[in-house]
Amino acid sequence: MISLAQARAAVASVESELCTVFSGATLDALPEQIALLGRGGMVLDANAAWRDAVHGGRHPLEHGHQHGVDAVLAGQLPAYHAEYGSIDGRNHYSVSVVPLDDRAALAIHRDITAQRRVEAALRVAATAFEAAQGMMISDADGYILHVNPAFTRITGYSAAEIAGKTPRILSSGRHPAEFYQQMWQAIARDGSWEGEIWNRRKNGEIYPEHLRITAVRDQQGRISNYVAALTDISLSKAANDEIRSLAFYDPLTQLPNRRLLLDRLQHVVASSTRHDRYGALMFIDLDNFKTLNDTLGHNVGDQLLQQVAERLQGCLRKGDTVARLGGDEFVVLVEGLSSAPRAAASETEALGSKILSSLNRPYLLGTHRCRSTPSIGATLFHCGESPLPDDLLMQADIAMYQAKQAGRNGMRFFDRQMQERISARAQLEGDLRQALERQQFALHYQVQVDAQGRPRGAEGLLRWRRDDGSMVSPLEFIPLAEETGLIIPIGHWVLETACARLQEWQSDPALAQLMLAINVSASQFRQPDFCEEVQRLVAQYGINPGLLKLELTEGVLLEMVEETIVSMCRLRDIGVRFALDDFGTGYSSLQYLKRLPLSQLKIDQSFVRDLVSDSSDQAIVQTIIAMAASLQLDVIAEGVETEAQRAQLEKMGCLRYQGYLFSHAVSAPQLRALVRAGGLAG
Repeated sequence: MISLAQARAAVASVESELCTVFSGATLDALPEQIALLGRGGMVLDANAAWRDAVHGGRHPLEHGHQHGVDAVLAGQLPAYHAEYGSIDGRNHYSVSVVPLDDRAALAIHRDITAQRRVEAALRVAATAFEAAQGMMISDADGYILHVNPAFTRITGYSAAEIAGKTPRILSSGRHPAEFYQQMWQAIARDGSWEGEIWNRRKNGEIYPEHLRITAVRDQQGRISNYVAALTDISLSKAANDEIRSLAFYDPLTQLPNRRLLLDRLQHVVASSTRHDRYGALMFIDLDNFKTLNDTLGHNVGDQLLQQVAERLQGCLRKGDTVARLGGDEFVVLVEGLSSAPRAAASETEALGSKILSSLNRPYLLGTHRCRSTPSIGATLFHCGESPLPDDLLMQADIAMYQAKQAGRNGMRFFDRQMQERISARAQLEGDLRQALERQQFALHYQVQVDAQGRPRGAEGLLRWRRDDGSMVSPLEFIPLAEETGLIIPIGHWVLETACARLQEWQSDPALAQLMLAINVSASQFRQPDFCEEVQRLVAQYGINPGLLKLELTEGVLLEMVEETIVSMCRLRDIGVRFALDDFGTGYSSLQYLKRLPLSQLKIDQSFVRDLVSDSSDQAIVQTIIAMAASLQLDVIAEGVETEAQRAQLEKMGCLRYQGYLFSHAVSAPQLRALVRAGGLAG
């Protein structure tokens, strides 16, 4: 391409040859718009690109550049250069004007859009490379070419130390060769891989890392480089592990607690459907434990419980579970028994005998040598019976009491008399279907207050009153609604009722700023048209979507995580807010949690109940509050029933509360009176 200096020299050399130069093929072939200008901006000659622009109605100097031309011709400027953008901002141009003599000047107009885009892309890339996330670039053979400062902070290796090495220098040794083979197979197949991995820092410390590797291909489709983005997740993983340990394991014996046992039991029941095999649940209670505890002291009692836990674990097969429910109550969950009921019962009886024999051996507890015997209750379950975890625990518990009544230190099976229970459940399902048709449902409202006791919101709680006036507990019908799919139409009714209630409150100054929260089940949230349903109801009732809060449980996040995040963001964009209910009782990954458009975490009432006296609950609640603060989320505690609980929560940093201390769930008129009495601040 001809340079500006070359063009000027060519034209200035012989003024009489200017027209010849411009009419030549050389300048006409250039993409730049070039013209010879006289005084007043008169075009003496121009190349093809300039003429095409003028004919197309786009004069190169129409954007206020004529003053620059005049200044150059008048000798006021040695040259003139300017850059400008199109009105829509999509294109960029430059104008350059240099004098040839006091009568003419050379003007060059260029499209510099591509150049500016490249420069912007380079700035973005440079900024990204200096981000807090570690970056590593290697060649096609895996040899490291570049790393950023964040990589050095995370791994301890400087750019000079790591250059020319392979990522194997970071290997922790915790992953088998198959792990890396599958990772590179995924990169070759999909172009990228993302997941969590254990790596080793320069100082030898092993740490957890979130890693994404992307293959970069050249114009021929061959891999030219690999780009790795890595994040140290030590802190988030440690917090996640701490919450999980406190929430799901017994601190004395390190055995699973009731919450984790019920979760595993649910999975075992589901797997029995695939394998057509029986499972067994055994409830174990130590005989006369209270007497030993009171006589020898709690320290000795704790030692006994720890040794019982060890012996129980020694009796089980790989894959079986032993849990401690509390006190001297243990539960053994056995899966994969025979598909024949008698054979399964024999296998369970043999395991029970083994446990009885092990727990009957003497215990050495400090300086005390003593004996303790167990009473064991057992129940079998099979997929065809559709057992519920709580029902199985109840059956095993009943059988255990039968063993105690029979003289202790023995084992009894549950005597199945399930027909009455099954019939009652079928009746309840029929009544539930009729409840929708007969409009037997109602929303009651439990107020949510701030640290000063002022009403700030309310949670809409579903209530079912039969035609005869009797109430059915939500604990009884909500799980059944989930199981039968009736939660979908019931959930729609709750959502529409909440929107109608917010519309009603808009005309009442005392309630106009009150936020209304409702629970949304996982199955309802995953309906393909759920977002459209919410948007339609918000528009239909003309409500402020910022006053509608949807409470989701951690169970929503267990599957279809990316789709869930997309749906939440769609509703967040119109103003709807989200709270994560029962936080700490599930398995939510902190990697996903920070991506969710939440506004609030809700501390489960199970952690609040014994908060004042239980150090484990205090540790869990403190961790949740700290995590909410780090994610810039509000936090609210439910189930607050005493002033001591509220004061403890406030001391820990939780300033929003819900529970019987402030109000039971009440009707809409009662809530209106309660809020007015509370003096809601706008």
